[in-house]
Amino acid sequence: AVWYQIFPERFHNGDSSNDPKVEDIKGSWPHDVNSPYKTSNWTGDWYAYQEWEDPAKDLNYHIQRRRYGGDLQGVLDKLDYLQDLGINAIYFNPLFEAPSLHKYDGATYHHIDKNFGPDPGKDKKIIASEVPEDPGTWKLTTADSLFLKLVQECHGRGIKVIIDGVFNHVGLNFWAFKDIKKHQQDSEFASWFSVKSWDDPATPEDEFDYEGWYGVKELPELREDENGIVSGPRKYIFSAVRRWMDPNGDGNPADGIDGWRLDVAEMVKKPFWRDFRKFVRGINPEAYLVGEVWWEDWQNNKMFNARLWLEGDIFDAVMNYRWAEEVIHFFVDEKNKITASQFDARLKALRNDYPKEVNYVLMNLLDSHDTDRLASQIVNPNDVYDHRDHPRENSDYEIRKPTDDEIRLQKLIALFQMTYVGAPMIYYGDEAGMWGADDPDCRKPMLWPELTYEPEASHPLGGQRPVDQNRFNQDLFNHYKRLIHTRNTHAALQIGKIETLLTDDDNDVFAFRRFDDTQTLIIAINNSEDQQSISVPVPQIEQKDSWTDILTQKSYEVREESLNLLLPGTSGVILK
Repeated sequence: AVWYQIFPERFHNGDSSNDPKVEDIKGSWPHDVNSPYKTSNWTGDWYAYQEWEDPAKDLNYHIQRRRYGGDLQGVLDKLDYLQDLGINAIYFNPLFEAPSLHKYDGATYHHIDKNFGPDPGKDKKIIASEVPEDPGTWKLTTADSLFLKLVQECHGRGIKVIIDGVFNHVGLNFWAFKDIKKHQQDSEFASWFSVKSWDDPATPEDEFDYEGWYGVKELPELREDENGIVSGPRKYIFSAVRRWMDPNGDGNPADGIDGWRLDVAEMVKKPFWRDFRKFVRGINPEAYLVGEVWWEDWQNNKMFNARLWLEGDIFDAVMNYRWAEEVIHFFVDEKNKITASQFDARLKALRNDYPKEVNYVLMNLLDSHDTDRLASQIVNPNDVYDHRDHPRENSDYEIRKPTDDEIRLQKLIALFQMTYVGAPMIYYGDEAGMWGADDPDCRKPMLWPELTYEPEASHPLGGQRPVDQNRFNQDLFNHYKRLIHTRNTHAALQIGKIETLLTDDDNDVFAFRRFDDTQTLIIAINNSEDQQSISVPVPQIEQKDSWTDILTQKSYEVREESLNLLLPGTSGVILK
């Protein structure tokens, strides 16, 4: 698969009639439904205060209140774009009803957010008519129906769909949490949450206290016992999972989603995930489960070795942030740069950590909604991955647009990503030339070629910055499209083996081959800024006199079992 990650609120506004109103954001930080509010300008200068935003308040306060109106009709309208790019799998950030822009604060698991669908008013009434804990009362809203239409449209184009399952915690608007807030220990859902203390009606204070994700009270955690999430919420989660995997309930999952990305998976005990896998595979034996198993110790920059989740009884894959970190160390870092041979050794170690078949389905991403964008990682080469990658936390962080040289490096990294073992994932807009610091600046509205955007001229801290033209980068898009097409049309890049052919530390050159029984491709990368003349040993088994670069059609002759290549600085070739 070649994955594309869509953050729904920011991908495309295909229907302005469903844009969130101020009452729709009630229950999300900063809990302000009284200040002026409008749908934000899709093409505006990101760090500029909009005319209704109070400049006396912190910019981040306003950015968290902003809604740009991205919706499912917007995704439907842009399926041609994704198909043209060559995408055959989409991962959606949370789609379920929730008041925030990111939707990790679910109000329910069995309805698509009403503002992503065509008739929010009607959907509100439908949801209010149900008994949420009783699946027999559930109905399809207009948003639910549009999502199922989107799944069918994707399947018709050969595109798989997975969605975010946020089952460790919910939001303040979650129906069962609202019930226990109201009825306290008398609520029939009192056992669903990890309550530390109930409110004492005899005092004016509210003593109600509970566990939240990392202590965040906006995100109440579902209660766990030794088997993971307890039976009440577990039953509800499983009913919702079935609803999205086999919507018409006929036993054929073709009309449903193709799998799940499971949020903060390491925070839920493994027995729950084992049962979850059995349940999911019982509905669709081909379903794909990818876990977010990321930071073991963020403070000390230690990521999980996810082996324990990848032994066949829990997940098929994880989001491969460990790989992303090594890629950045080799291609981008200046202070902590690793050599070609170190890079090769670390890649081998990562492959050896996981079962062989797992390596081919790992989600090989470089950035996401939780990191700064790849382009901005390149602009800020000495930052530690996912640490202080925002001007709020690091006043030296550069928010500018990448230069042509920096974009050339992004192209080279994309070439490596598309030719390496595993399933590459593009975060929406990276192929269009988007840049941005960590959350929330990695969640800007998508750049579209048909729209005219204001230049980015404002600085969030009032500092100096260049005035940057903000336009869809057609050349970069074409580069990604060529690479994806190359991957999609060469089985050796998808399921072939890998063998290192050259690591030249002095010249920062790395070459490897991807091969299966019928074909070999040689990938050579010049990671230095200087032109390099390199000699790549060709295995004797390859009885060929000349090799052609798929990207440029340039041919190279084999002499004395070596390919002699003259590679410009920051460039690579894919030879066949």
